[in-house]
Amino acid sequence: METTLKPIIPVSDIVTASKRLEGIVRLTPFDQNVNLSEKYECNIFLKREDKQSVRSFKIRGAYNKMASLSTDETKEGIICASAGNHAQGVAFACARLGIKGKIYMPNPTPDQKINKVRHFGKEWVEIVLHGDAYDDAYAAAVIEAEKCKATFVHPFNDLDVIAGQGTIAAEMLSQTDKKLDYILVAVGGGGLISGVGSYFKSMSPNTKIIAVEAKGAPALATSLQEGKVVRLDSIDTFADGIAVKKIGEITFNICKNIVDRMILVPEGKICSTILQLYNDEAIVVEPAGAVSISALDYIKDDIKGKNVGIIVCGGNNDIARTQEITERALLYENRKHYFIITFPQRAGALRDFLDVLGPNDDIAYFQYTKKNNRNSGPALVAIELADAADYEPLIQRMKKENINFQHVNDNPELFAMFV
Repeated sequence: METTLKPIIPVSDIVTASKRLEGIVRLTPFDQNVNLSEKYECNIFLKREDKQSVRSFKIRGAYNKMASLSTDETKEGIICASAGNHAQGVAFACARLGIKGKIYMPNPTPDQKINKVRHFGKEWVEIVLHGDAYDDAYAAAVIEAEKCKATFVHPFNDLDVIAGQGTIAAEMLSQTDKKLDYILVAVGGGGLISGVGSYFKSMSPNTKIIAVEAKGAPALATSLQEGKVVRLDSIDTFADGIAVKKIGEITFNICKNIVDRMILVPEGKICSTILQLYNDEAIVVEPAGAVSISALDYIKDDIKGKNVGIIVCGGNNDIARTQEITERALLYENRKHYFIITFPQRAGALRDFLDVLGPNDDIAYFQYTKKNNRNSGPALVAIELADAADYEPLIQRMKKENINFQHVNDNPELFAMFV
């Protein structure tokens, strides 16, 4: 398949990819979720790509690309860069097709993803950790590919990869007899939405395609606004599966033609959704897998009575991140607040402060060191609330009792220093 820019991926390319992937990928469920449907007063169907063997959709594009390579193209092996999920798909394909691969990933990649790459790739792959974000690993991988004359398997900016991802849309339409009014698709580099959106625009043109990005990494949104591909100077890498500084040239060209609406979701909101899906549905998702469900609150009036499809694109979440996810969720929900409280250095000062707390307020963190020969001393205190509405009454009680405090949440410099 040529690599020139196209406004849309032909259906025939996606059909070819579907045949190539038979027996390789799982036909993942596309079922209505009762709780979400009742909450938003519509019919919400989840395409569970977190149930793939590699726990993400990335195996589709990676395998379709690698299975289409010639012997000459693989004789020096392949090289790729990935935040983790593409790496697992490539590793699986390397072992299945007998192709040597070198996989570059950023240093902060969750251990769970690194270990899975080793598991799927076995002796066929070598893992190289480089840089702080995907883009750092990508730059190093491209240099290595040119040096070794190896084929570079791009995670999104490749027509064969995009066609592989588009097979999800073919499955979705074959798995329901309902007309889908909306589909919500997570966006990082744009490979998933380019493939899925291309198929829907051809086969279900009335379906509205909504692109969803993490607010801290708005590569597509910024590029659409500027009318050209823009490289972001810095990003929040929390939603690692979709945290890229620059969307692909090919994918951007396609997205211009298929995206009907763009939604940016704060990372804290994504964290709240991850916890809700686990607690309410027993579904384990990574940040990228939760972002599209998080976007429902932003379109709840538009989707009432409609049929909505959502791709749960990945479930590779590291349990070691649970504390961070919980913290971000509580901060986003305004249920955890950090204060610098200056206590008078006298007996009973702490007891006076405890009397100010409400019956459902919980001290989640307290750090204080007594200073000799001083009349007062600061403490960093975190208070977790049962409900965000309890915040203002707490502040009023603290003011009434002349508690000397400073709210750290509202001070970015202090918050970054202490929290």
